[in-house]
Amino acid sequence: MANKTENKYEFRRRARRRALQALYQWHLTGMEVGEILAQFREQQDFSNVDTELFATLVRKVSAGQPDIDKKIEPYLDRPLSQLDVIEHVILSIATYELLHSIEIPHPVIIDEAVNLAKQFGAEQGHSFINGVLDKAAKDWRDPASFSPFTSA
Repeated sequence: MANKTENKYEFRRRARRRALQALYQWHLTGMEVGEILAQFREQQDFSNVDTELFATLVRKVSAGQPDIDKKIEPYLDRPLSQLDVIEHVILSIATYELLHSIEIPHPVIIDEAVNLAKQFGAEQGHSFINGVLDKAAKDWRDPASFSPFTSA
C-alpha cells in the first residue's frame, strides 16, 4: 500500500517537473501548447508520470498566465519582467495549484516548488520561491481549514 501511494506522489512530482520543462519551452519559443505536449509525449517516457496532471498544468498555466501573473505579482520583490524564466514558471505552476488544487495541502505545493527551484533554478532561487509562495498561501488559503482539530 505504501509503495502504491509513494508511486502516486512520485508520478505527480515527475509530472510537475515535465510541466516545468514544457512551460519553459513555451515561454522561450512561443510554440503552441498542443505542439509542445505532443512533442513531449513523443520524445519522452511517460510510463512513470501522471500524464493527466502534466497536461492539465501545461494547458491551464499557459492559458491562465496573465491572471496567474496578476495574482502572484503583489508578492514579488521585483517586477515580473525581472524574474528568471525558470522562477516565473515554477511560481506559475505553484500559483495555479494553490488556487485551483485545494485538495493538495499548501505546504506540499510549496515544497514541490522549492524542490523544482533547487533542481532547475538559480543558486538561491529556492529561497525566493519559498518566501513568495509562503506569503501568497497565507492570503489565498485559510490554514485553519486544513487542520483536523478545528471545531465546527
